[in-house]
Amino acid sequence: MNALTERLRAYPRLTPLAGFAVAAIILFAVAPAVLSDFRLNLLAKFLCFAIVAAGIGLAWGRGGMLTLGQGVFFGIGAYIMAMHMQLADAARLGNEVPEFMEISGISELPGFWQPFESASVAILAILVLPALVAAVLGYGVFKRRVRGAYFAILSQALAAALAILLTGQQAIGGFTGLSDFRAFFGFRLSDPANRQMLFFIAAGTLLVVVALIRQLNRSRYGELLIAVRDAEERVRFLGYDPANIKIVAYVVAAFLAGIAGALFTPIVGIISPADIGVVPSIAFLIGVAIGGRTTLLGPVLGAIGVAWAQTSLSESFPSGWTYLQGVLFIVVVGFIPAGLAGLWPMVKGWRASREPETPAVVTEEKVLAR
Repeated sequence: MNALTERLRAYPRLTPLAGFAVAAIILFAVAPAVLSDFRLNLLAKFLCFAIVAAGIGLAWGRGGMLTLGQGVFFGIGAYIMAMHMQLADAARLGNEVPEFMEISGISELPGFWQPFESASVAILAILVLPALVAAVLGYGVFKRRVRGAYFAILSQALAAALAILLTGQQAIGGFTGLSDFRAFFGFRLSDPANRQMLFFIAAGTLLVVVALIRQLNRSRYGELLIAVRDAEERVRFLGYDPANIKIVAYVVAAFLAGIAGALFTPIVGIISPADIGVVPSIAFLIGVAIGGRTTLLGPVLGAIGVAWAQTSLSESFPSGWTYLQGVLFIVVVGFIPAGLAGLWPMVKGWRASREPETPAVVTEEKVLAR
């Protein structure tokens, strides 16, 4: 009996480990075996979107913050990585400035480019700068108790402003952005083995991110974040500052978006203002909403599924995918607020409500007991 009890207690702990093991097998063994190099590279791109979606799931699904401007932090990480790769390629060719600057007539390297010649500085900036920007913005917004639609509009305006700003800066590629990268920290991007390595890096990063989000959700902080979402004034009455709790979630989401952007650049081979503006920020949100923003895996699977469907359907119906995406989003928001992850619990509840109640059976033993 004691052995059985111990097994039952250990089962909930083993289930997440089994889930991570299955995901690791799919990503590291099945996907490289069954997908072509082109499709595997596409999946690596979608995994970057899933990393962003995991952060949005924490901030929006658990914290109630409708983040419409994650393209800002995604773009910061992506452009820092792109600048480092451009400088590394220029140094390898013996040029003083990247090739696109020579074409644009820029003969001297701008000062804000110079720190990113160092790989360690670039990596540190990718990890710190998006989180720092989010902390400053979050402090200014949440301390003033800006929330709801006002916060969503403000975050979306920031994404639009950054895209417009980058479009007019020829020193960082302007409208066309940065592209034509030859190497990633010394590894040639033209080598299929190195591109597969990028997929493995993205897959491993996603698994670590999901584990991090799960730990945050199960911690005391995760409970406080839900409490702030559902009853902010009561949390304040209990002695906690809801602004600080929101700032932490916002910073974590920005931190993950910056990492995703840094991985996106070498995987896709280009980064431009079109990849970080309002439309991409909304696309991140659509995947999270369709997958199920309040669940752990819903945002991740939703982001991958929507991106994969967009690529597959747009090949056959180039003009029809936008309408299908809009209809799907409306259906989910209007009829399945919990997303596709909440569809099965909804069906189970509906079936339970349809089943007739079993009448109580009065046996002889019950009568005698009375």
